[in-house]
Amino acid sequence: MASAGSWFFNYVVTTKETDNMLDQERLRIIHQLNRYNHYLYNIYSDKNTSDTNSEPTSIEQNIYRDQSMIPFAGSDFWVADLGLEFFHWPAQRILPKTTKMPTLKLGREYTLLESTNPNPSTNGYSRVVTWIDKETGGILAAEAYDFNGKLLKEFWPKSFEKVNGQWQVGEMEIRNVQTGSHTRLDFDLKK
Repeated sequence: MASAGSWFFNYVVTTKETDNMLDQERLRIIHQLNRYNHYLYNIYSDKNTSDTNSEPTSIEQNIYRDQSMIPFAGSDFWVADLGLEFFHWPAQRILPKTTKMPTLKLGREYTLLESTNPNPSTNGYSRVVTWIDKETGGILAAEAYDFNGKLLKEFWPKSFEKVNGQWQVGEMEIRNVQTGSHTRLDFDLKK
């Protein structure tokens, strides 16, 4: 979705939908030109105690960039990953293409970008290396490094679709190499 000078993305994960009960986590990422991202995180639940007359609960919180290194819906994707927060870090540089390209997207022309966090938290990223497709401007792959400079996560989109003349990700995956866990997101692309 877009408006003049800003656009947003909504992520919704339904964790339980049975017997007229619904649990969801919702994240709205608001991007604005020349500003940092703004995140609205909402946890909604019909799930109640034994009181069948009680109202659903909804907790909404504003999350700002320094708070965005938290998992979304218990996944390996952090709020900062979905908002591409590393593109807002002040230290960005093009790297020579001698850095190993993940085998996932060989054969594509790309620009290799290193984003360095000037003040990494102990539970955040110190740097992110991103392979950016020259034709589409989309991310082919990315690697995120922890506070100590060790590889923490690998990210790659698995499928793309052209919707209303624009390329959109249909499926993407992230893997935490330190824990061995991984998460795949499938998108419901409106055509």
